[in-house]
Amino acid sequence: MSDIVIESKGICLDYPIQTGSVNSIKNILKGGLKSLKGKYFRALNDINITVSKGEVVGIIGLNGAGKSTLLKVLGGVYHPDSGLLRIRGKIAFLATFGIGFSKDLTGRENIRLSAGFLGMLDSEIENKMDEIIEFAELIDFIDSPLRTYSSGMRSRLGFSIACNIEPSILLLDEVFTVGDHKFRKKAQQKIKDLISSDCTVMMVSHSLDLIREMCDRVIVLEKGEVIHDGDCKLAFELYKGN
Repeated sequence: MSDIVIESKGICLDYPIQTGSVNSIKNILKGGLKSLKGKYFRALNDINITVSKGEVVGIIGLNGAGKSTLLKVLGGVYHPDSGLLRIRGKIAFLATFGIGFSKDLTGRENIRLSAGFLGMLDSEIENKMDEIIEFAELIDFIDSPLRTYSSGMRSRLGFSIACNIEPSILLLDEVFTVGDHKFRKKAQQKIKDLISSDCTVMMVSHSLDLIREMCDRVIVLEKGEVIHDGDCKLAFELYKGN
């Protein structure tokens, strides 16, 4: 059996260019993103990536290069306009804010909501509940509405959920910039523990030191296209040269 867990062939994704006019908004609501004929740009173009089980892959590039968009496609948040995407395994996608969070629910209720969204059964969520709360350092606030949380508290909760559902594939988008130094250090150790357990990780970060320390290889994106996939040193030279 193949150990390939992520495979994309010719993935393309277009974003509409919104003018902000009333007519344009009405057209989008009626006809979807493609209703603005000719008024779009290619956010991802001909993305061909293969990732094997247990690999840790960094994704770097300038702002607007398509890094977060690529993770959202891999995580199922966006659907590509063309190309083929195969994902084999239980996937968790974590950005700076948790997936499936509701500001009017408590932290505990959001754990159930978000973990369920990521594929956990009710019994699994309850078994992991205390561990998720403790790791997020939210014991005193877990039954308060999420709207009362700071952005750092929300990010800690989202990180704790994603890392404790025991995913086989973990997608991380700039999650190591939240929380204080102590929590960031703990979060990095948690990722290292997942890596040692054969979890496949794809991570976006502007921290080249973090990418160098944790990644087996690096993908460089430029204007929605892969311009490098491989050696870290060459990847950093291309990134700094832009």
